[in-house]
Amino acid sequence: MIISDRPSWLRIVFTLRGSALSRTWPRLLLTTFLSVLVTLLYTRYDYFHFDLTVTPFSLIGLALGIFLGFRNNTSYDRFWEGRKLWGRLVNASRSLTRQVLTLIGPRQPAAPPEELAAVRQRLVYRTIAYVHALRLHLRDQRAMDDLAPLLGGDELRALEIELNRPIALLQGYGDQLRALWDSGWIDTMHLPVLEASLTDLADIQGGCERIKSTPIPFSYTVLIHRIVAVYCVGLPFGIVSTVGNFTPLVVMMVAYAFFGLDTVGDEIEDPFGEDPNDLPLSALSRMIEVNLRQRLGETDLPPLHKPVDGILR
Repeated sequence: MIISDRPSWLRIVFTLRGSALSRTWPRLLLTTFLSVLVTLLYTRYDYFHFDLTVTPFSLIGLALGIFLGFRNNTSYDRFWEGRKLWGRLVNASRSLTRQVLTLIGPRQPAAPPEELAAVRQRLVYRTIAYVHALRLHLRDQRAMDDLAPLLGGDELRALEIELNRPIALLQGYGDQLRALWDSGWIDTMHLPVLEASLTDLADIQGGCERIKSTPIPFSYTVLIHRIVAVYCVGLPFGIVSTVGNFTPLVVMMVAYAFFGLDTVGDEIEDPFGEDPNDLPLSALSRMIEVNLRQRLGETDLPPLHKPVDGILR
């Protein structure tokens, strides 16, 4: 995610980092070069003197603008829904930690404080591990460096073969809650509350997986790309007789708008990636970890992620 300290209007206009121009400049350069070639052939060598007006390009441009607007709105809806789901994850993990720290513990006889603290720490660490595992799962990353300090060696080895590690962690969480209920550490009235929190985490994960595994239909994306390409390549042939030597400038401006809108829709379609404008899942995961470990009273905490070159991952 791009993090900026309220830059001036002029700085925004000329910025390149995180803008569509960083991805569209090759096709923009090619289209502009083609328009320069067409203009030279028309003005100096008397080619392309056929009666092709701007009318078809005006009609196609109107429809293309509507299509691009619809696609970008759809892509942003996916981006915003992903952010809302991770906002729910922040709240759900905090609530589950509070429930673990207040609802779990033996009634009679009282357990040693060290044993109670160890049980609660194990469950809170499992919550943190689940958050990190979900981030890695959504980004198709299999490394478990962030999970190693939070889980035991046997469980880490068992997770290596799991295709869906977050769900495996939730299953283990449920097994531990059942064992604590069997031993009398969880009241019968409190167990459904804890189970509801686990269900909420599973619902959040399901929403994220739905966004990731259901992209915008490929046929629609291909159609938009093709129409934009044909429109921008054919535009100089339609306006050179009217605009003359200014054709390359006009084509460059129009092509930048259409190529840029097309690229923005592609970039935010999957909000869980690692592009500059994707959601900062690593920063959110680290914030959750720090918040939850502070609830345990820990002071040796990892630092929060900071933007690097204006980008928060």
